[in-house]
Amino acid sequence: MSPAITQVHLAQTQLAAGEASEHRPLIISLFAVFVVATLVITVWAGRQTKDASDFYAGGRSFSAFQNGLAVSGDYMSAASFLGIAGAIALFGYDGFLYSIGFLVAWLVALLLVAEPLRNSGRYTMGDVLAYRMRQRPVRTAAGTSTIVVSIFYLLAQMAGAGVLVSLLLGITSDAGKVGIVALVGILMIVYVTIGGMKGTTWVQMVKAVLLIGGTLLITFLVLLKFDFNVSDLLGTAAENSGGGAAFLEPGLKYGLTTTSSIDFISLGIALVLGTAGLPHILIRFYTVPNAKAARKSVNWAIGIIGGFYLMTIALGFGAAALISKEEIVESNPAGNTAAPLLALHLGGVDSAWGAILLATISAVAFATILAVVAGLTLASSSSFAHDIYANVIKKGQATEKEEIRAARYATIGIGVVSIGLGALARDLNVAGLVALAFAVAASANLPTILYSLFWKRFTTQGALWSIYGGLATAVGLVLFSPVVSGKATSMFPDVDFHWFPLENPGIISIPVGFLLGFLGTLLSKEEPDAGKYAELEVRSLTGTGAH
Repeated sequence: MSPAITQVHLAQTQLAAGEASEHRPLIISLFAVFVVATLVITVWAGRQTKDASDFYAGGRSFSAFQNGLAVSGDYMSAASFLGIAGAIALFGYDGFLYSIGFLVAWLVALLLVAEPLRNSGRYTMGDVLAYRMRQRPVRTAAGTSTIVVSIFYLLAQMAGAGVLVSLLLGITSDAGKVGIVALVGILMIVYVTIGGMKGTTWVQMVKAVLLIGGTLLITFLVLLKFDFNVSDLLGTAAENSGGGAAFLEPGLKYGLTTTSSIDFISLGIALVLGTAGLPHILIRFYTVPNAKAARKSVNWAIGIIGGFYLMTIALGFGAAALISKEEIVESNPAGNTAAPLLALHLGGVDSAWGAILLATISAVAFATILAVVAGLTLASSSSFAHDIYANVIKKGQATEKEEIRAARYATIGIGVVSIGLGALARDLNVAGLVALAFAVAASANLPTILYSLFWKRFTTQGALWSIYGGLATAVGLVLFSPVVSGKATSMFPDVDFHWFPLENPGIISIPVGFLLGFLGTLLSKEEPDAGKYAELEVRSLTGTGAH
């Protein structure tokens, strides 16, 4: 990069920081309003949380539309708003593949998982698996997998929070960024311990409305800038990106080498199959009164999420068209601040409107992060309390009060771990981090859920091999991948112990999860309970006897 270009984009970034600084009271006020409003909702919902059904499943009192809104709020995370916009702004067509993958994944969730899971379970994924298998080992495995997947997903949200608030408040020190991650962790602990599922659901609904509204506003302003001519928008983005026509074609990030082509296939598999195994999405199906409402809520979610991902075209290509690549990378190497910077440029870098738009969009993004981390933490703490504490440690003898107390303690523990890991992951692209969570979920959870629901012969040993094998393979490959070490954008850029060339392990770990479940069952001496499977089949298809 030439000294002249460096000086220009540094000046632009400093000007943006100056504008943010000048209007910092407004920025802090908007953040404070949202945080206070959501805390009020949480306290109100917490007062209505009287038993385990309220805490875990919101009393199963939400309508299909409400749950669809909450599901979309849970799903449209920092990866969707910040990570995808950044990936498109930096890599064009290849960045938009995240949007396509995240959306298509919902068809798998709708067709294979949503209704049978709602009919078969009570509060967690472990309920479904333990229905016809040995309770203690299967629940331990399900709880372990849920916590690991949730923590991977939490990393992305924490990283997004760190870069977002750092941009707004002008925090450049590592200690300051870690402090921001800690603040988000503390807030999520408060949401879950006080509000449970009811509080978390209402926060997600409010957040979904804010996110769609904010994204619509930015989309409108971007299209207005180009007289609603999408062709002009894409052409300017390609020209301004420095990539030319290649920016609008496959291959800028994936496809340049054999390894990157395989990495692209791996990413696609993980995105499409991962949603149906994500714990914080699965537990949302339990908050509605019946299977019909579960199915309708997924339809609502597909509509809302589909509209949002179409608008990421305007977010990402708009950022590429209106902001120099150097400025985006200077602000955050992974591109996570492209959407807030786009808001600033649309309003005017040297104007009050630019700062107001920046503050508004950033507050919406912060709302996104808080809502999703609350859902993730609730999923993992619920699984620990219901599966591991109540049914394994206490052998089914725990009272509802003890179970809820264990969930609240687990929330604190998971929050502390997430804060520590989130601080390390603050410079990684959040969309890429979420893709890792999808890969782990698709490797450990999805094979076990599908085998349990649809394979009569499936046994406890098959479930354990599938969960632990898929989990160990996915996490192990990630640890020795470029995501953790060996590159300037790695979690530990100064060391190199990677030997696995791909950034996403899905192409290896997902087939391993399915294969181990199959082999574990075939090699098992356990005779599956045909009667229990028949009961589960009837329940999953009809809802008879569902809680």
